[in-house]
Amino acid sequence: MKSKNNLRTWIEADTKAVANNYRAFRKLISPRVKLMAVVKSNAYGHGLIDFSRLMVKLGADWLGVDSIVEAVTLRQAGVRGNILVLGYTQPINFSVAVKNNIVVTISSPDSLVALLKLSHPPKFHLKLDTGMHRQGFTSADLVSALALFSNFPLNHPARAQLIGVYSHLASASNKNHTVETHQQIAIFEQALELLTQAGFPRASLTKHLAATGGTIGYPEAHYDLVRIGLGMYGHYPSQEWWKRFAKKIKLQPALTWKTIIGEVKTISERGAVGYDFTEHIKPGTKLAVCPIGYWHGFPRALSGIGEVVVRDQLAKVIGRVSMDMIVIDVTHISGVKTGDIVTLIGDGLPAERLATLAHTSVYEIITRLNPLIQKFYLTPA
Repeated sequence: MKSKNNLRTWIEADTKAVANNYRAFRKLISPRVKLMAVVKSNAYGHGLIDFSRLMVKLGADWLGVDSIVEAVTLRQAGVRGNILVLGYTQPINFSVAVKNNIVVTISSPDSLVALLKLSHPPKFHLKLDTGMHRQGFTSADLVSALALFSNFPLNHPARAQLIGVYSHLASASNKNHTVETHQQIAIFEQALELLTQAGFPRASLTKHLAATGGTIGYPEAHYDLVRIGLGMYGHYPSQEWWKRFAKKIKLQPALTWKTIIGEVKTISERGAVGYDFTEHIKPGTKLAVCPIGYWHGFPRALSGIGEVVVRDQLAKVIGRVSMDMIVIDVTHISGVKTGDIVTLIGDGLPAERLATLAHTSVYEIITRLNPLIQKFYLTPA
C-alpha cells in the first residue's frame, strides 16, 4: 500500500468520477457504437497503466495510445484488449506491433509502401486528412494508395490487415466552424466510397471520426467507434461546449494534484520575492514555500498570477515559479504551518482555471504533469 506521508507532491484520481464519465458517454452513443478510451500521453497525466486497467475494467472496447512504446508498456503490464497506436510508427517497429497484437495507424504513402513489403504486416487503420492537414492521406494520396492495393490479389495479407479507417475533426467544439466540420464529414464519406470501390466495403472497416467534442456535438459523426480522451477525464473540450452541453452530459473531473507547505516565514521589512525580484511585498507579509515548480508541471506562466488552495482558501503565487518551488502569500490565512496540504488542481481550483491564467488549454495543463509524480486511485469504480 502506497503512502502519502513521505511525499512532497502527489496526484489523486477519483475512479468514481471516471466511471461516471464513462457511463455518460456510453449513454450518449448507440449500443452498436464502440468506445475508445484515449490514454495517450500518460493518460492525460492520470497514469498510463492504472488508467488503462480501469478503462478495461469499465468495458472500453479500445485503448488509444500515441506510440508503440506506450502500447508495448501496456502489454507488458498485462493489459489486454484492442490497442490502436494513433501516432506515427516507424516501419522498423511493425514487427513489434505484430508480436504484441497492436494495431497501428498508417497515415502516409511512405508508411504504406513499407508495410506492403512485409509478408506479415501488422493490423492497421488508414488515417485520412479530411481538412485538418496534420496526419493522414489527402484525397489525391488516397487514390494513389488504393492503386497500390490493386497490385495485390484480394487474399493478400495486407488487404486483410486493413481493419479500420479514420480521420480527425479539427474544430468540433467550436460552433463557428460548423460548416468546416460538416465539410470534413462529407470528405470522409467520399473517401469511404473510394475505399468501397477499391474492394474495401464499409462494413469491413471500423470507421471513426469523432473525438470528445465531435461525440458530444455531432451524433452523425459517431460511425462505428468514438474516441474519448479529455471527456473521459472529466473535462469539456471548450468553454463553449461546457455551456452548451453540460446539462446533456455531466462530466466530473477525476484528477486532484496536491503538495505540502515546506516552509513558512513572515517578512518584517519591505522586499521582493524570487528570481529577479519580480514581485514586491509589504512588511508583515507571511509567505509559504511549496516544493513543486515547473519541472513538476506547474506552468512558469503562472508566476505572480497563479493560485493554490490552502485551508480552503485561495492563496496567490508570489514572484517567479521556480524549477522546483513556488512561493505563496498566506498572510490572510490563519494557522498555516509546515506540512499543511496545498491543492494545486482540484476542488476549488479546476484545471480550467490554471489554463485560463496561463493562457493555455486544459489539455496542456494536465498532460504536462510530471509522470514521476506518484498517483493514488481512490474509491472503487
